[in-house]
Amino acid sequence: MRYLGGLRGAGNLMWGDEAGTRADYDFEGFQTGPGQVMCSGEIRLAPEVLRNVFGRRDVQLVTDDGRRLTLRFSERQLATASDSAHVDVAGDLPAASEWSH
Repeated sequence: MRYLGGLRGAGNLMWGDEAGTRADYDFEGFQTGPGQVMCSGEIRLAPEVLRNVFGRRDVQLVTDDGRRLTLRFSERQLATASDSAHVDVAGDLPAASEWSH
């Protein structure tokens, strides 16, 4: 496994039929094999919104630069009044050669 670098920024968090809310993200990318990239990290948003989406399987983040990322919550429980959660990320990730350390 090789560390590729980070993705940081903001975007619109969407789930189900909801037309999203703003969220910040801080993700780390790794190359796991030839042409294979995995990514995980943290999203931050208003605690009341996070409580509503935590654990859902239909959450996506559309980043300000146009990437559509699918998020899967990796924690079993959300801390009370938390404004952040750890997620595994899939979808429109940059190729391994596009990351900067």
